[in-house]
Amino acid sequence: QVQLVESGGGLVQAGGSLRLSCAASGRTFSSYSMGWFRQAPGKEREFVAAVRWSDGGTYSADSVKGRFTISRDNAEDTVYLQMNSLKREDTAVYYCAAARTTVWFTRAAMYTYWGQGTQVTVSS
Repeated sequence: QVQLVESGGGLVQAGGSLRLSCAASGRTFSSYSMGWFRQAPGKEREFVAAVRWSDGGTYSADSVKGRFTISRDNAEDTVYLQMNSLKREDTAVYYCAAARTTVWFTRAAMYTYWGQGTQVTVSS
């Protein structure tokens, strides 16, 4: 059974940094792509970034390019989202997701497995 467990969220001031982690277990993820999504109150779930597990190739939303970096650690079966220069509009619950594909999906419906989410709050 696939399990995705996020951690690393919290309260941070605007301009600060956080690193989110997503620990994956339950199968071999070499043929999977992993994504980070976020959902703010009253808004739809939004794609943030994705990484292809096999070669580490990444794709990010325009809204976070240059500020957020997604990566994966094969040895630890963990995906990271390094978030720098955080803004108030980055406040949301952040979710990790997995899809059995070698392309980057930006639509949440294409992901099969989801974590429980971790809250990120950016204060001014």
